[in-house]
Amino acid sequence: MTAYATQRRPPRTLTEVEQATLLKVTGDHARGFRDHVLFALALGTGLRESELLALDVGDIVDQRGKVKRRITLRVFKRCTDSPAPQEVFLPDSLVYKLGKFMRWKSARKESSASAAPLFISRNGNRLSARRLRETFRDWQSRAGLSRTHSFHALRHTFCQNLYSRTRDLRLVQRAARHANITTTTIYAQPSDEDLLRAVRDLAC
Repeated sequence: MTAYATQRRPPRTLTEVEQATLLKVTGDHARGFRDHVLFALALGTGLRESELLALDVGDIVDQRGKVKRRITLRVFKRCTDSPAPQEVFLPDSLVYKLGKFMRWKSARKESSASAAPLFISRNGNRLSARRLRETFRDWQSRAGLSRTHSFHALRHTFCQNLYSRTRDLRLVQRAARHANITTTTIYAQPSDEDLLRAVRDLAC
């Protein structure tokens, strides 16, 4: 068997059109802003489901109520008993959206206490993983996506987008917080969208 036959396929990710459509539908819907920010945060940072749901208000904003550019995670995937601190950096668009989201929460009388959950359910509790997955499926259906993705596909999409933008595996490894760069190399595999772009203008 050749080396080509044993190569892993890149993980399933959302296309650029699917990303834009999902964000537009949630952003335009009166009741979709919480979910819009959730999905944007996943796409802009690569945070895992558990890491997103564990975020508190104080993780996102400082004592003056200003959105932080750099987030230090309290809950994250651990590979050792004594892991190094993990941080993520926010794109400009996310800093703006999170500032708007905090004002949205305030208007809804949601707690802005440092230890209060950032994302809450309709009954006022921290949003659960089960409800997040159901919500993500619902929005994909409303957006008319032809494929249904798992929520983890947003993390894969972040990594793929960052690699496509930079072609720097070490940078993607750091952004994804992978302990071993071997895990990151899967994003160097050409995606279906890369292949489509390459062949669209071929003379034939």
